[in-house]
Amino acid sequence: MKTIINYVRKDTWSPYIAGILLGVVGVLAVWLSNSLLGASGGFENLAGIAGKAIAPDLFSNMYFNFIMPPEITWNVILLVGVFFGGMLGAATSGTLLWGKKNAANSDEQWKRTFGPQTWRRWLIAFVGAIVLQFAAGIAGGCTSGLAISGGMLLAPSAFLFIAGMFASGIVTALVIYRRRF
Repeated sequence: MKTIINYVRKDTWSPYIAGILLGVVGVLAVWLSNSLLGASGGFENLAGIAGKAIAPDLFSNMYFNFIMPPEITWNVILLVGVFFGGMLGAATSGTLLWGKKNAANSDEQWKRTFGPQTWRRWLIAFVGAIVLQFAAGIAGGCTSGLAISGGMLLAPSAFLFIAGMFASGIVTALVIYRRRF
């Protein structure tokens, strides 16, 4: 038992163990909730809840009334679980912002590419997350929905998406890092 606790507290895990555990979580999600893993819909549900509260007329449309209703759904619960699970994982490994290893975006590669200012690196990461969420909405799903859940179902579209995701990631890295790494 002590070996497992020590392993959980490590900064990084074996990708094989993490992949096996992700597969177990995917199977449990389908078995316990009759839903696949997918997070981008949860953001849209939350946006609909906030939008209905702030500007109800603007959010009273076909999309938010029938396709993505503004309510607490499985995807919203999954988002909450991912957030608190990530916080718990960071706390146990000591990489939470106030932990023994400051995780405030202090990677040397990021510093050399985007500058020494912490706020600037956080801003770039935040803008990147917004672009990613917007693209997930256009694509009809996120990496967890398309790649992980679709891959579990052996859907050909999932494997096309994974290939496109890796190809675009390589091109993006070449553009951003300009072959320095």
